[in-house]
Amino acid sequence: MKKLVAVLVAVGLSIPAFAQFNLPEYHFASGSWSFVGTRVLQSDAKAPLAKVNIKVPQSGPMVYVFNAKYEGGAEDGHGGFGIHLFADKVYPGASWGSGKSYLLWLNYDEHPMDPKIPKGFSAQVYRSVTNSQMDLVQSVDLNKYSYLITPQNLANPVPIKIWMNGDTGEIRVYDPTDPTYYYYFYIDKKDVPMKGAWIALRTNGLKMSFGM
Repeated sequence: MKKLVAVLVAVGLSIPAFAQFNLPEYHFASGSWSFVGTRVLQSDAKAPLAKVNIKVPQSGPMVYVFNAKYEGGAEDGHGGFGIHLFADKVYPGASWGSGKSYLLWLNYDEHPMDPKIPKGFSAQVYRSVTNSQMDLVQSVDLNKYSYLITPQNLANPVPIKIWMNGDTGEIRVYDPTDPTYYYYFYIDKKDVPMKGAWIALRTNGLKMSFGM
């Protein structure tokens, strides 16, 4: 049977409730994180490697459902956020990678240093090899959707749904404007089958909050 996991990044509103019972295990590894009502907030707009690690056993098909809300930052024309999936281990402080995992990243950069990353609005998939090494797997230009980045839209949480099958390596990222449509790709065949013990939610140069 397909496994369904609601996480704040896969645990969402449940983290404050679970925290009362010390389940699941989570660590505010870097940045300035706090609980605000039923949401978790990263409030340091300058933090380049802000990250919260959450212990979630993962194997086979998994579904991650949460929402993300812009809270400020990126005045310098650069900011992003994303989630590491199927991490075998995590680092308790600031780090570029997150063990062996895959990072799905949403990015805005007016002056990207990497020529493979489009200027403006884009999305990337990274293969994390260690806590200090990640390889860019795919980069997608999203500037045709930049009209959606308005003060009105930024004021509301954006629903996010991701499906990943650790047995086949397929990842689906659902369109927040049309839940019947999704983008899909496959991870490196040598990583399949993949199992994980952690997920990690991270931000770069942004204030963001997350919930269900």
